[in-house]
Amino acid sequence: MKTKVSELSAGDLRRICDPDQFEFKSTAELDDLEDIIGQERAIRAVSFGIDIESPGYHMYALGPAGTGKTTTIKKFLERKAKQQPTPDDWCYVNNFEVRDKPHALRLPAGMGCKFQVHIDNLVEELKVEIPNAFESEDYEKEQEQINQLFQKRRQVFFQELEKEAKSKGLALLQTPRGILLAPIISGEVLSAEDFNKLDESTRLEINNRQLELQEEMRETLRRVQELQQESKDELRKLDRQVVGYAVEHLIDRLKEKYGQFQAIVEFLDAIRADLLDNVEAFKHAKEMEQAKQQLPFPVVQPEGRPDFEQYRVNLMVDNCDTEGAPVIVESNPTYANLIGRVEHQAQFGALLTNFSMIKCGTLHRANGGYLMVEARDILSKPLAWDGLKRALKGGEVKIESLYQALGAISTRTLDPEPIPLDIKVIVIGNPMLYYLLYNLDEDFRELFKVKADFDIQMTWSEETAHAYSKFIGTICREESLRHFKPSGVAKVIEQSARMVAYQDKLVTTFGAIVDLIRQASYWAGKNDHELVQGSDVRQAIEEQVYRSNRIEERIQEMIEDQTLLIDTDGEVVGQVNGIAILPLGDYTFGKPSRITARTFVGRAGVVNIDRETELGGRIHNKGVMILTGYLGGKFALEMPMAFSASITFEQSYEEVEGDSASSAELYALLSSLSGFPIRQDFAVTGSVNQRGQVQAIGGVNKKIEGFFNVCEQNGLTGGQGVIIPGSNVNHLMLREDVVSAVEDGKFHIFPISSIDQGIQLLTGKEAGELMEDGSYPDGSVYHAVQACLKELAEKVRNFGEQEKVSTDGSDESG
Repeated sequence: MKTKVSELSAGDLRRICDPDQFEFKSTAELDDLEDIIGQERAIRAVSFGIDIESPGYHMYALGPAGTGKTTTIKKFLERKAKQQPTPDDWCYVNNFEVRDKPHALRLPAGMGCKFQVHIDNLVEELKVEIPNAFESEDYEKEQEQINQLFQKRRQVFFQELEKEAKSKGLALLQTPRGILLAPIISGEVLSAEDFNKLDESTRLEINNRQLELQEEMRETLRRVQELQQESKDELRKLDRQVVGYAVEHLIDRLKEKYGQFQAIVEFLDAIRADLLDNVEAFKHAKEMEQAKQQLPFPVVQPEGRPDFEQYRVNLMVDNCDTEGAPVIVESNPTYANLIGRVEHQAQFGALLTNFSMIKCGTLHRANGGYLMVEARDILSKPLAWDGLKRALKGGEVKIESLYQALGAISTRTLDPEPIPLDIKVIVIGNPMLYYLLYNLDEDFRELFKVKADFDIQMTWSEETAHAYSKFIGTICREESLRHFKPSGVAKVIEQSARMVAYQDKLVTTFGAIVDLIRQASYWAGKNDHELVQGSDVRQAIEEQVYRSNRIEERIQEMIEDQTLLIDTDGEVVGQVNGIAILPLGDYTFGKPSRITARTFVGRAGVVNIDRETELGGRIHNKGVMILTGYLGGKFALEMPMAFSASITFEQSYEEVEGDSASSAELYALLSSLSGFPIRQDFAVTGSVNQRGQVQAIGGVNKKIEGFFNVCEQNGLTGGQGVIIPGSNVNHLMLREDVVSAVEDGKFHIFPISSIDQGIQLLTGKEAGELMEDGSYPDGSVYHAVQACLKELAEKVRNFGEQEKVSTDGSDESG
């Protein structure tokens, strides 16, 4: 049975605002509008929240998705940020006194990267200069002189002791147990056995002499130890002098360059002091570096062990290439991403770290500017919300791990010096989260005192139409513009509904409406009209379009000269006109696109070329995959569906997104399978589900007008038109020239609810209803599709059997 699809009448295509409903002759007669309609409150809130500099005036932007919260706020922020100074750079450097607490250095914007390079150069020079200084001949000579002097003085002490011993008839003997005293008789040193053979009086006398000399021997040994310590001190002093001479000019050069920054001067002095305090370690720097290079893994220098790397600079915030204040959108506001973190490296079962492993967070990068985060994202991350509030309340960013924040530290880590925080935070979320936070979180009330509430539309009624007229009158008085006649107000209201693309709604983005009022007043003046008429508003709209539609006209020219291939007459198998939306800043228009499908033997199913070439967006890919579900449910209930098909947007070189072309793709596929050609004087839009129902899409007005423009350019034949989802009828607010063409029978718009209706319109053939035997009526589209699928499946099966026979035969012959 053939399904009849009723064409829409001109009255269905645009809601008309009757000027006779207004009782005034001019908006000058109306009182000022006291209430705020729609978006004005949110815009003012955003502007206020950005401009005010008092503490606690951070912002929460609330409203349904799609209200333009992020875009609007970011636009405000970027414009504001360009006028503000670039914030300072921040570095972390080693604290040589308390190494667990690295120091934070603040430098003017652009100086941090230069300072880091200068310190890196200093470190590389130290690695060369210090070891070379200890390898010089002068150093070796002075070291040898000190050692020789010590040996000489030591020898003098022992010579005096030995002389005293001889005077007492004793000798000094060096043994493994130390220095011993032995008696001498007749110039011979007595052994212990000979000593025991002496008479008792002689032994007693010798023992007394030994006791007397032992005290002098202890005093001599003490003086030798002091002499040895003095020698070591002299050697250390020499080493310090050598290091001092090697690094003095290097450090003084940097101190002269950064003399105006006291913190940098103190850091350089600390480097010098640490070098002098750890001379012994740096004497063997080359050997240590060679040992490190032989290890198969990088080594983190343990705390307390001197190393040249400890003198480097960790540049946390680098604004060398930043212009104005930063505007940061944090898409993953975890605690560590916001606050920063201290990383660790495992070595031999231990976790080691140092100041160079401190990583900055988003708060550091946005410091001095603006930070935007999604409420749901930050609230779903452990401790992220608490960390943000603590930083805002304290006015500083203190880097600590989650374990520290929870009071459950298991690994020793660093405690970097906090960095002062000067930032404006904008949280974006839905109203429910705002009210939950406001009622349950006392800190939220104190920190986020600015609420920007967004909406995109309001109901079109007599009351809102009257409010619009008062709003227009108020703007005209405030800006000394020409007032509007009822016909002018009616056209503004119609344009408002057109902006929101809904016959029963009016847009609440009043910035665009105010611009329209101003421009209409301008053209009324050009037309010598005392009051703005409907024709002036229409002209303002047309002129605004003309100023912005250069690209659209260029595309139409490319279609006209067949650079872009779009047919508006004739019939083609497997080819259909789809319509895409192309937004260009303040202007959006519909761009027809050719969609083609080819079917052939195989088992690959529907192959989306745009997806395979990574030009298809996720939603578009989903729409194409739904086609397989529809075909399977329609034609593969009693037989396998074995075929291959390719489908694509022709001459498309950018990403294809959205599912509004899925019905058009299905029509192209059905045409290719059935062999029935599709009318090229029709364009199609609408998404489809697996049951073949055609669903609403966005931008229906722009899409219809985009194809109408091409048809009008090529010449209206009276048979051209657009097929749209029936659920989009309430969204129609078409241009008046399109409505006139429909009224004159030159253009047609058909609302459909199913693929059956669409394929019937496009091919002129019945879609076909499934009969009890599982087939479709002869001559219908679905009958031809079913027959083709059976034929393709049979070819696949036969090919498989032939291949099997061929394989079996080769096996037997082998």
